[in-house]
Parts: sequence; C-alpha cells; structure tokens
Amino acid sequence: MRYAAQLEGAAGRALPPVDDWAPDYSGELDLVIQSDGVWVHEGEPIRRASLVRLFATILRREGDRHFLVTPMEKLGVRVEDAPFLAIRLDVEARGEAGQRLRFTTNLGDQTVAGPRHPLEFRAQPTDDTPAPYIRVRGGLEAKVARAPYFDLVDVGEIRTHDGRKTFGVVSDSVFFPMSDEAEAISQ
Repeated sequence: MRYAAQLEGAAGRALPPVDDWAPDYSGELDLVIQSDGVWVHEGEPIRRASLVRLFATILRREGDRHFLVTPMEKLGVRVEDAPFLAIRLDVEARGEAGQRLRFTTNLGDQTVAGPRHPLEFRAQPTDDTPAPYIRVRGGLEAKVARAPYFDLVDVGEIRTHDGRKTFGVVSDSVFFPMSDEAEAISQ
C-alpha cells in the first residue's frame, strides 16, 4: 500500500489505494455530488456523514469523470462542480518565508496549498464566474467556499508574475495568482 503513507483522509486515517485498483467499469450509480457539497443518492440527500466520508475515500477521477472504485467495481457518479468544498482556511507561519495555507474540506480532509496541491482560479461550471479550487488528492479537487475565499483575499499581495503586476497568495513557497493588479484594484 504505497499510498497509505502519502494520502491521509480526515483524522489522519490512511486512504484506500484506489489508484492501484483496476476493476472493469460496472455502470452508473444514481449518485450526484452537488455543487453545494451535498451527496444525493436516488434523489435523496445522504444524511449519514460517516457514509459520505466512506464514499469519499473510494472516489477517483479519470479525465472529466468521477467513479466510486473498489477492487471489484467501478461505478460512475456525477459531480456538478468539485467533489469537495474547502470550508476553512488556516494561515500558518505568516510571511513569505514559511507561510502555509491549510484548507479543511467539508469532509474533514486537510490540504496545504503548494507544489503538490496547487490552488487554481478558474470559471465555475454553473455561471462562469471565477472561483478558487485546490487539489486535495489524486485528481480530486475542493472548491473554496465564500468565507475561506475572503480569508485568501486578506492574505493576498501584489507581485510581479510573468512580467505583470498580479494579485495572489503565497503558500509553501509557491505564488498562486488570483488576478492582475488592475482587476484587483477595480473590485
């Protein structure tokens, strides 16, 4: 289990090695992960948080598709935006030398933005307005919710990036651009 030491879910539990499993495609599951983070099975929200957390541990992304994967099955699920929401931001060791931005998802996973977990600003599929997303694990992402987004803006700074004045944030020695200076000033 090479991933057990690298990938940990909520509360530090080792995650199953879903990337090592290669089952045949088994069909579609009537499961939708809504853009607000609610997991819906057969039209009804899954109310047991422990069941959602269990399903999240076996979620895998392949291209633009998401699947629940076990050693024996691979079931397609629909994700409206990102499968997770980053609902909290903790700024550790402020300042460029060691600032780290730690995100906590709606399912309790924690991720520090940096080289292995990039923070990206792009259009949302629902309305094309820009929003921040962070890679949590594998190809899975969390959309940054409104409150932590405002926290990001609070720690943002203007730098020269790719020859332009750019507003962005630093985490784990990486600068993540949010917008160019003119956009940041006009908002």
